[in-house]
Parts: sequence; C-alpha cells; structure tokens
Amino acid sequence: MFDIRLRSLKDNFFDPCCRFIPSQITPYHVTAAAFLAGLLSCYCAYLNSPLLSAGFWALNRFLDCLDGALARHRNTASDLGGFLDLLGDFIVYSIIPITISAGQESTIRCWQAVAILEATFHVNNFILFYIAAISEKRQAKDSASGKELTSLMMRPALVEGLESGVLFTGMLVFPGYIEGLCWLMAVLVSVGIVQRVAWVVPALG
Repeated sequence: MFDIRLRSLKDNFFDPCCRFIPSQITPYHVTAAAFLAGLLSCYCAYLNSPLLSAGFWALNRFLDCLDGALARHRNTASDLGGFLDLLGDFIVYSIIPITISAGQESTIRCWQAVAILEATFHVNNFILFYIAAISEKRQAKDSASGKELTSLMMRPALVEGLESGVLFTGMLVFPGYIEGLCWLMAVLVSVGIVQRVAWVVPALG
C-alpha cells in the first residue's frame, strides 16, 4: 500500500551505500546472501529463537533492498537478477509461517490458519504473474503495430512489500501469536486480491 510512496526514501538510503561495496561483490552475491539470511531466519524460527530469527530477517530485508540498488548503481540490472531476487523472496515468505508453526508445535487450528494464508499467497501470486504476462503480451503487440504502449500496470493493494515485512516481523518476534497473525494476514491479502481483481477484470475486458 505504501511501497510506491516510500520508493524514493528507500533509494535515497541505499544508493549511497552502493559506493562502499567492493567491485568484486556483485548484485548476485548480495541476492544469494539475502536468501541465505532468510533461510537462517526460518531455521532460527524453527528452533524457537525469536531474537536470532528476527535479526536474520532484518538482514534479509536489508540485503534484498541492496541488491537491486547495487545493480541499478552499476547499470547491470537484468531479468535474471530480478528473477532470482523474487524467487528467493517467495521461498522465504512461504516457509516463514511453516517453520514458526513447526517450532511452536502448533495445534491443528494453527496449521489450518497457516494453510489458509499459504492459499492466499498462491492466489495473489497467480494474479500478479498473469497480469504481468498479459501486460508483456500487449506491449509486444503494440510495439509490432507501431501503437503507443499502454501496458497494464499492477495496481497497489492493501498488502505489499512493507506490510508483508511488518506482519512477518510480528510472526518472528512473537511466535506465540502465529495463529492470529496468520489469520490477520490472510484476511488482508484476500482484501488485496479483491482490489486487484476488481481493477483487472474491467481492464482486460
């Protein structure tokens, strides 16, 4: 919901950091380090160590912002880099609730909440990538016909990067509340799904 508004603030913070990174360290290295930090966060959550898991999570979020900034700073941004960045994010996002619940030896009701949350992730991701594919298809068609490009851009929704980060942080720091936080996030993501569908259907029509 706030990602677009905070973009310039994030760039102003991370762009100067890129000047201090040795040339031997590439954006791919930073992406790999972010993924490793995310996995360590999940592992610590499984061990029921909230402080360690939150610390590695904070490192994951920092490096996840840094890799893109570094690629843009060096003018080496690529589709492969974007793909690997998103792949790491989706893996970590998916297993955070699972490892927390496993570490808490949760009840069936808690696992049901985790399952519902994972289902909302699945549906939301389908919408995001289907629209991205349609947008790419229409851009290619308009380019071939010489028309001005009018691509479908994904609309902001209630839960984006910032809101997801806050909710996942809450889960990691307060693992005892994992069931309630999963239900809360599932509801908020569902609202975002409705928002995007309500915009997408008329646009595609």
